[in-house]
Amino acid sequence: MVNAEARAEESRTRDRLLRVVSQEGPVSVTTLVERVGLTETAVRRHVERLHAAGLVASRDAAGPRRRGRPAKAWVLTDAGHRALASDYDDLAGEALGFLRRTGGERAVQAFAEERVARLEARIARALDAAPQDASARAGALVEALNAEGYSASARPVGTPEGPAALTGVQLCQGHCPVQHVAAQFPELCEAETEAFSRVLGVHVQRLATLAHGDHVCTTFVPTPTERPSR
Repeated sequence: MVNAEARAEESRTRDRLLRVVSQEGPVSVTTLVERVGLTETAVRRHVERLHAAGLVASRDAAGPRRRGRPAKAWVLTDAGHRALASDYDDLAGEALGFLRRTGGERAVQAFAEERVARLEARIARALDAAPQDASARAGALVEALNAEGYSASARPVGTPEGPAALTGVQLCQGHCPVQHVAAQFPELCEAETEAFSRVLGVHVQRLATLAHGDHVCTTFVPTPTERPSR
C-alpha cells in the first residue's frame, strides 16, 4: 500500500511539473520550485527523471551567464505533450484523412469549424462577465482555456510610445489537445484563431504553434493605445 501511495504521489508530482513546464516553458528549476512548492533537490530529481523519460528537454537559460555550469531551462518534448493527455491522435488523424479523401478540403474545414464552435460557445459564456476592453477579455480567455486544459498564460507586450506604437497581449497555450493532428490539418488551428478573434472582438494574429514545432502556441491580441490629448 505504501508503494502504491508513493507511486501515485510520484505521478501527481510529475503531472504538476509537466503542466508548469507546458504553461511557462522554457522554465528554470528555480521557477519550478516556486510553482510546485518542493525543495530544489526534489525538483531536480523529478526533472532528471522526466528528462530521462524523454518528456522534457533542456535549453540554455536566457540572461547573463554565471560561473559554473550553464543554467538550464526546460520545455516539453512531443512525448511530454502526449503524456499530458490521451488524445487518440492516430485515430483522429485517420478519420480526418478519410474525410479529406471522401469529402474534400471543404469537409475538413467544416469539421474544424463545427468542432471549434462548441469550444467557442463555452469560452463565450465564460467571457460574458468580463469587461469589454481587450486586455481584460484576454485574461478571461486565459482562465477559460485553462479550464479546457490548454495550459494558457498571457502577458502584455509592445511599444506604447512613438510613431509605430503597438501594444497588445501575448496569449500562450502550452498544451493543445489536437497538437499532432493539427500538424497534418492546419484547419484546426485556423478555426481556433478565428474563434479567438470573435470572442475577443479584435483581430488576433497567430505567431507560433505547437503543431509547427514551436514549444508553445502564441497569439498576439492587439490592444488600443491611448494617446495623450494636445
